Amino acid sequence: MSDATLSPLPSADRPDVAARLREALLAASFTADGLLDLLGAPAYAALARSETVPALRATRGDTPLEALVRLFLLQQPVPHARVAELLPVHACVESGWLALVGADEVAATVDVRPYGGPDGEDWFIVSDLGCAVGGAGGIGSRNEGVVLGVGGASTTLAGITVRTPVSSALDLGTGSGIQALHAAQHATRVTATDLNPRALHVTALTLALSGAPAAELREGSLFEPLRDDERYDLIVSNPPFVISPGARLTYRDGGMGGDDLCRSLVQGAGERLNEGGFAQFLANWQHVEGEDWQDRLRSWVPRGCDAWIVQREVQDITQYAELWLRDAGDHRGDRAEYQARYDAWLDEFEARKVKAVGFGWITLRRTASAEPVITVEEWPHPVEQPLGDTVRAHFERLDYLRARDDAALLAAHFRLAGEIVQEQVGMPGAEDPEHVVLRQHRGMRRATAVDTVGAGFAGVCDGSLSAGRILDAIAQLVGDDPVMLRDRTPAQIRLLVEQGFLEPAE
Repeated sequence: MSDATLSPLPSADRPDVAARLREALLAASFTADGLLDLLGAPAYAALARSETVPALRATRGDTPLEALVRLFLLQQPVPHARVAELLPVHACVESGWLALVGADEVAATVDVRPYGGPDGEDWFIVSDLGCAVGGAGGIGSRNEGVVLGVGGASTTLAGITVRTPVSSALDLGTGSGIQALHAAQHATRVTATDLNPRALHVTALTLALSGAPAAELREGSLFEPLRDDERYDLIVSNPPFVISPGARLTYRDGGMGGDDLCRSLVQGAGERLNEGGFAQFLANWQHVEGEDWQDRLRSWVPRGCDAWIVQREVQDITQYAELWLRDAGDHRGDRAEYQARYDAWLDEFEARKVKAVGFGWITLRRTASAEPVITVEEWPHPVEQPLGDTVRAHFERLDYLRARDDAALLAAHFRLAGEIVQEQVGMPGAEDPEHVVLRQHRGMRRATAVDTVGAGFAGVCDGSLSAGRILDAIAQLVGDDPVMLRDRTPAQIRLLVEQGFLEPAE
């Protein structure tokens, strides 16, 4: 199905109409908080699962907010006279936000979803009809040019992105424009690219309706739309990372073999970053028979970049195929066709000796260091979003540790990070614990086992004494050789600093 079969989009050249529409939506409390108050938590959560019945039941009245929810989120026609009381209806019809239906009703031409910004901003994400809530879910997603709204992947990437003021930011594969919208709050200049021209149009609508500065919009794949000399302080991408046979759906399928699209994206980002700049992506990667998946990902990291790669989930090839066949709605169609598509996915994986597919986050930072640090880990446990500050602090700690040998580390002062608790694990009634665990209650929420020296060291760290002085005191307390303790403990201190349990006090 081609882009021509999709409904016409509102004009992107009428910022005056977008501003008037935004003002009217805010006046009716058509915001994320307003929706939660109106619908209640269960109906609001159901919308995120593409289930509209609870919201329809909750909007059977005739308040302004109920009428707008039916119009823009539930795609129900609303009487023209009622809408005229709430919106600049003539301008909205003329510029394409609304369409006349029947004799006396109007309908929305796009989904408009309220979205709360990180600092309480009231934003609106525009997408194709039926695609604003809950991802595709098989609704309207058979069209290859469809533009989806905000899903779990979008909010995950927005949450992990480092939010420091920068001169320039690049959103690769912008989709509905959510990453560009976030970037516009802390970047002087934002460039957004997409292979799908409809997505660029929708991004312009999202930015205008959210009252954000316009971005520079460029059509093309990956880094192709950029000039050779262009560099950025921040690059973000929620790419079409799905590993599939073919490229049936533009919004999700990379169109390259296996995980080549994600690899190309990561490898190409290094030369596009300014010194100290970050590139952050969501990605899928193959677990290939006879190959270490961590080595595979290390090979993707471009020269001159530190990297932190976190695998959040792994699915076997049958789970993975079923997930994305359902995403496209294939399970609702002809059974024989569904089975044929399922077979094609498994054939593709078997040909490549793929046994599973990983999903996670990839963060690069351009560094001048002669010895970049690449960390690849698996962390499927719950985390506390937003994680942007946690990501930034991770790389700051890398710089700190890289600049200090063991002697300098022992001369340094540290303090225990906030909200760290100690757990002792052992048999009931045992005199001593089998091991001690330090656990974070913020950020990555890590847990790490330490010996009694490590636990004692961490507990004493308040910034007042150097690491060496603390170890000397511990050695005297437990009857250990202070020289030997100083020799063997720096590795444990480095790990506690690297993982964020200890913070430099200088």
